[in-house]
Amino acid sequence: MLQPHGPLGADSAVQFRRILVHTVRKVRPLRLVLDLADVPEVDAINLGTLVALCDLADDHHVVVSMQNPCAEVAIQLAAAGVPSRHFHTAGQAAVS
Repeated sequence: MLQPHGPLGADSAVQFRRILVHTVRKVRPLRLVLDLADVPEVDAINLGTLVALCDLADDHHVVVSMQNPCAEVAIQLAAAGVPSRHFHTAGQAAVS
């Protein structure tokens, strides 16, 4: 489980992307859970990273679950094309 804290902006983009790509490509867990409860906003660069993460994870057979995004982040994820199966709000069961 990864739990980023605070806004995901350009200052954290490179490190955030490296951590996610390394985790999916090298660690290869069965499931990668991103708890977004403490992320009030995501900039365009990191939003693109999250979209690409879903495709990369699918290619490597890693189930990605982005949990507890605030309403604004959930809307951004959906608008960017992240399939709804990848993000879940509190009280909603994660589907594998």
